[in-house]
Amino acid sequence: MTVDASLDDLAATLADLRSTVAAEADAALAAWAPAIARQAFTASAHNLAAYLALRRRDLRDLQVELMALGLSSLGRLEGRVLANLDAVAWAVDRLRGVTDAAPVPRERFWHGQITLGRNTDTVFGPRAAPRRVRIIVTLPSAAAEEPALAHALLLAGADVCRINCAHDTPEAWAQMAANVRAAAAATGREARILMDLAGPKVRTAAVRRPPEHGRLQLGDSFVLHRPTTVPPSGFAMACAVPEALDQLAQGHRVFIDDGKLEAVVETVTTDGAVLRVTRVGAKGFKPKIEKGLNFPDTTLPVPALSEKDLADLPQVMALADLVGFSFVQNAADIETLQAAMAALRPSDWQTLPLVAKIETPRAIAQLPGIIVAAAGRQPMAVMIARGDLAVEIGFERLAEMQEELMWLSEAAHVPVIWATQVLEQLVKKGLPSRGEMTDAAMAVRAEAVMLNKGPHVVDGVAALDRLLTRMADHQDKKTPKLRALAAWPEAVPVL
Repeated sequence: MTVDASLDDLAATLADLRSTVAAEADAALAAWAPAIARQAFTASAHNLAAYLALRRRDLRDLQVELMALGLSSLGRLEGRVLANLDAVAWAVDRLRGVTDAAPVPRERFWHGQITLGRNTDTVFGPRAAPRRVRIIVTLPSAAAEEPALAHALLLAGADVCRINCAHDTPEAWAQMAANVRAAAAATGREARILMDLAGPKVRTAAVRRPPEHGRLQLGDSFVLHRPTTVPPSGFAMACAVPEALDQLAQGHRVFIDDGKLEAVVETVTTDGAVLRVTRVGAKGFKPKIEKGLNFPDTTLPVPALSEKDLADLPQVMALADLVGFSFVQNAADIETLQAAMAALRPSDWQTLPLVAKIETPRAIAQLPGIIVAAAGRQPMAVMIARGDLAVEIGFERLAEMQEELMWLSEAAHVPVIWATQVLEQLVKKGLPSRGEMTDAAMAVRAEAVMLNKGPHVVDGVAALDRLLTRMADHQDKKTPKLRALAAWPEAVPVL
């Protein structure tokens, strides 16, 4: 389409687009129907299917045409695809002089936004007015022994307290949860507990550093090996999950310690692989145990639900208001966890919200199926785990991908958690960086923001509460609210 297209051509384009999108959405919903037991999710699933159908097409030329007419709302239609197309088509018809059609009813136009708000309340609890975005905070180990910490976090503005089951003990988890419940009762604030299953953690199990060379530098080689073997010389790191080594091939990339070191496989051996360092900081990299390993080019034969997760699940379900699922890759992983949950609480497991943590390219590719499998049977949220995701897809792509994940989730009316390194300098060192304050402000487009633990976490929660409250006046998801600008109140600016 060109910018000189007539209104009749524009109306025809919109009609064809609407018809095609609706037909593809109907077909997708029919395919998904066996997975949808919650009828309340049916309309959301249909909207998700319509959004996928729409966004498979390049709409840039059409958007230019609509912008010139003051009708650019296709850029904010995630939660109401067909209703938005109908509203734009109606406006174009009015410009053409067609007056016999009725506008889209307001309740239909805003249905998706209302549904997302209701789902957000179901997952995270009622909002703390006037702030729409909830604050999730990861509890440190000290939260089991210091009841005052939970009390301070809730007073600062925390809405959800996260217990990471990769750390501490079941006894400590129970004490943390009890302290949060007591603090909620004392403060009058509702606070929910997110129990985050540990998931399979692929980490370094042992390391060897030559005495004369303590750090790996660019171009150096090292061996990634099975825990049961030890190479005769040189830098070496054992992989705690040896099955991962079976899938390595020449040219595959491996990242260590949240991407602080990048290496590529040069040779595969019976005991592991020889890798060469392709990216590292100026000071090099000192190998240590218990550092994360990421394999973005390798399909790992590791179940998302580990033996530890299955052992932890009974207590997790006894304590949790929400269950976090790490390393989920596809709909089958969701179904496996749901079956385990159903075995423990057959009568009401569907009422327990599930948080699907999106950490890998495979999870991104399978996100529609993950959402349908989860939300089709229980309330859910999507967590954008930006730490692992940045390592897996590349730091340069993270900003783009986190936007697309939020759009897709909004189309399904599923709340999103913006996670990893939010206000990290403030939480850990007591003083925020300029960049992280801007990052936290942009998180207003999500439904929840998660802070990690640190010595200044109470200050971090309070700062985030103030920031998100101010941003709520300006932004709702992707839509600017256009509140009056207070910085320039004069009708005629002073020269």
